[in-house]
Amino acid sequence: MSTIRDVVQMLGKREGVDAVIVLGRDGLTIDAHAGDGLDADGLAALVPSVVAACNHLGAAAGRGGFGTGLVEYEEGMALVAELTSETLLAMFFKPGTNVGGHLYELRRHRRAIAALL
Repeated sequence: MSTIRDVVQMLGKREGVDAVIVLGRDGLTIDAHAGDGLDADGLAALVPSVVAACNHLGAAAGRGGFGTGLVEYEEGMALVAELTSETLLAMFFKPGTNVGGHLYELRRHRRAIAALL
């Protein structure tokens, strides 16, 4: 049977992925796979404030609570998704990475990943 560590490591080894972090809503890392030069714990600490801002935006726009967010930067993309009410998944992608397949797989396997927590 797979563990959350197995899933994080597998996702982290996919082409174009710089980092995968499973974290609590408090910003503490549960498990992570990060490429050279990336501080997984530092990134995890920043994610809850991003999710809080997205929740405020969703409420103001009448869209409900946060589920998944994708942000494009000059040097790549960041994806944040709610796994459970207490846990989040953050993935960081290299520039030029096609994230469509990653989004599809996340939607398809979100419940299975969450069940490992």
